[in-house]
Amino acid sequence: MVPLVSHADLEPYIQRIADGETSPLLTKQPITTLSLSSGTTEGRQKYVPYTSHSSKTTLQIFKLAAAYRSRVYPTREGGRILEFIYGSKQFKTKGGLSAGTATTHYFASPEFKLKQQQTNSFTCSPHEVIFCGDYKQSTYCHFLLGLFYSPQVEFITSTFAYCIVQALGLFEDYWRDICNDLYNGTLSPRITVPSIRTSVLDLIKPNTGLATWVGSQCEELEASNWYGLIPKLWPNAKYIYSIMTGSMQPYLEKLKHYTGDQLPLVSAEYGSTESWIGVNMDPCSAPQNVTFTVVPTFSYFEFIPLHRKAACDTVVGAAGGCDDYLEGDPVPLSKVKIGQQYEIVLTTFTAFVDHGYVVSRRTNSIGPLELCVVQPGTFRKIMEHYIGNGATMSQFKTPSCLVYQWHFAKTAKKDVDTKCIMDDYT
Repeated sequence: MVPLVSHADLEPYIQRIADGETSPLLTKQPITTLSLSSGTTEGRQKYVPYTSHSSKTTLQIFKLAAAYRSRVYPTREGGRILEFIYGSKQFKTKGGLSAGTATTHYFASPEFKLKQQQTNSFTCSPHEVIFCGDYKQSTYCHFLLGLFYSPQVEFITSTFAYCIVQALGLFEDYWRDICNDLYNGTLSPRITVPSIRTSVLDLIKPNTGLATWVGSQCEELEASNWYGLIPKLWPNAKYIYSIMTGSMQPYLEKLKHYTGDQLPLVSAEYGSTESWIGVNMDPCSAPQNVTFTVVPTFSYFEFIPLHRKAACDTVVGAAGGCDDYLEGDPVPLSKVKIGQQYEIVLTTFTAFVDHGYVVSRRTNSIGPLELCVVQPGTFRKIMEHYIGNGATMSQFKTPSCLVYQWHFAKTAKKDVDTKCIMDDYT
């Protein structure tokens, strides 16, 4: 029997672990790190305990996914990956545990280097660029090095599709400075962090031919609203790889614009802050059609059957828009039926349960909804707010809603209010 609990139930125990208690409060294995959630789901960041099992599953799913991708899109040995990845500062809790975002822990881990060695594909940017702390400076250097190694770049990736779209939007402003740096082997004054300047200048050297070619391509691209930017500047890139499902789907059209519909969009693995869930075994599937195969060793998975209420069938257009369901008893993975709709419940090896909106629905705590039409740039402002409070660009996804009870979300709500053109309260 697996108990169904929420993060709030375990929070006092997690805090005791953070404060230094070493007894096995939650797991037999020792807690090695504490991961900070992005805060975009609930409006505040939460500690999620990680053990060595967490690191092993991350490496396992990346190797597994790379194997399936290489069958369809084989890459050259020793090729480069243009990765728009961003780490933040790790810190020590009162009890001496390392704390930080999940992506930060991973990019700082031996597993990140091991993954590159085992897949024989290496990121363009050094550690200092990834851990700059200023996403604009990191993005500039990602592009500079990505273009410096342009002929070697095999694919382009980031944690979320949003990150790639956001980065390419910045490139539209940066490209002239980047061309100047490629031409002279220099680094723009906009890069102010000494460690980044040293690490990047150690890698690049003047390349007038490359700079001239990039400049001419960018002039043409600018005239065509940057349509087909990616294959123009990285002609050997075989695909774009990122999480493209769920809240990332609105960014696919812009991503297709940047690829000129010439490169496949490959949806990355399915997971959550708490645990990896499934792998994309068919990289050829379009993001809107992708399916994920659950890896049963990552967590203990249960599935709550959802049965549409009869009233939904009488609602016009309800086939795609009615969310009123009757819930059945949870079933294990072995008893899932094809064609049945489920809500997934996972229990990690650190005893944390992620059960989506089940509790909220049962207690009727999903409250009234305010819809706002906002000015362009609002979501970037929200992103900068979350990054300023400890989230990273690699981890950020635009919040599906802002829960006012948390101060973190209340501050972000002010950004929305000042940019609101029209709103409706239901």
